Amino acid sequence: QVQLVESGGGLVQAGGSLRLSCAASGSIFSINAMGWYRQAPGKQRELVAAITSGGSTNYADSVKGRFTISRDNAKNTVYLQMNSLKPEYTAVYYCNAAAQAMGVMHFDTYWGQGTQVTVSS
Repeated sequence: QVQLVESGGGLVQAGGSLRLSCAASGSIFSINAMGWYRQAPGKQRELVAAITSGGSTNYADSVKGRFTISRDNAKNTVYLQMNSLKPEYTAVYYCNAAAQAMGVMHFDTYWGQGTQVTVSS
């Protein structure tokens, strides 16, 4: 099995910055894409940013130019640098990974427990 643990959330004023981290651990054979999603109260979970094992990235239009996703493959860790934060970015942020566990012949999707990001106005 693969576990994802997020860290780095918190309370920040509008215009501030936060850096989220997500470390994958467990019986990992391979990790393909990793990403960040968020879910605000009363709204559906949405993709924020994703990155492939080769480093190709994809961002939601609402965060382009403000957020940067990166990963350290040696550490099985993905990061989300969030700058110029807005109150509407307040949500629970979830880490996501497509990973292949040891002894398993396919990739599964794994989720972290989520970390709260609150941006005050």
